[in-house]
Amino acid sequence: MSTTHNHSHDHAHDHAPGHAHAHAHHDHGISDIGDPGSRRRTKLLFAFALTTVMMVAEVFGGLWSGSLALLADAGHMMVDSLALLLAFVGAWMATKPADARRSYGYGRMEVLIGFVNALSQFVLVGWIIYEAITRLMHPGEILSGVMFVVAIFGLLVNVVVLRMLHGHAHDDVNLAGASLHVLGDLLGSVAAVLAALAIRWKGWVWADPVLSLLVSLLILNSAWRLLRLSAHILLEGVPDGMDCAEVETSLRAAHPSIRNVHHLHVWQLASGSRMATLHAELTEPGQSAEALLAINQLLLQRFNIQHVTVQVDPNGECFDQAAGCVGHGHL
Repeated sequence: MSTTHNHSHDHAHDHAPGHAHAHAHHDHGISDIGDPGSRRRTKLLFAFALTTVMMVAEVFGGLWSGSLALLADAGHMMVDSLALLLAFVGAWMATKPADARRSYGYGRMEVLIGFVNALSQFVLVGWIIYEAITRLMHPGEILSGVMFVVAIFGLLVNVVVLRMLHGHAHDDVNLAGASLHVLGDLLGSVAAVLAALAIRWKGWVWADPVLSLLVSLLILNSAWRLLRLSAHILLEGVPDGMDCAEVETSLRAAHPSIRNVHHLHVWQLASGSRMATLHAELTEPGQSAEALLAINQLLLQRFNIQHVTVQVDPNGECFDQAAGCVGHGHL
């Protein structure tokens, strides 16, 4: 998660008589949009290279041995390579500054990539299920020795890559998407190893497609969770674990001059980049600067909300009728 500097800017723009629109926020930059440091990008690029090399090896191994589990794992690795490459691109894009057309920069690119990664897993699972059913109906010869050796190497590569990606922020859907692909591939390698042993020792040719089906179901569950998370952020939903009622109550007690808080919205621009807008009614309009600073500091320190926009409603009168604001507290 990014490091946020604790400083604020307060300014007002007149929109109507007695109506001020005040902002209390932090400068936007790299620190506010995820954590796209050079070290993370280097890890992603190295993980992409390892995964691509192993994918090619598994394609040849799967065709040579006739193993669906290896080919499925190679299919995972192909999507993994794309996911890691897109994650690298997303981390690099997040470092680009805001411009005239994209005032928040490119931080949300990582959310879009996480969403696409989740969808790609559904497509891949569908292909594996189709192939597994076909293999169960028409089993073929499998070279278990070649299958075992290639699967072991694939497993080791996946362990190394997963450890490199470990430790990302829980709401970083960019790295979460890449990690999901690698985790699914690791499970695929385990299934390939087990299937190779079952064929070698017991002659169970059916173990190859059956274990591929099992892995697909496990991946499907993880892909659904990632899809829900990224879609929630794209729909600008309230960040997980945050209660808007609690935020509103805390804001009312942030400064003695705050009489009421309403029209509160909290959402997430990208990984770890939380934002909020709200209307505040003050008993002492002359203390607006102190109230804005108190609101900004509370939201940053207690709720990790880095960018805050506050509209001060004079005399409790709200002019934002289009948004449904009627001058009294509501969410």
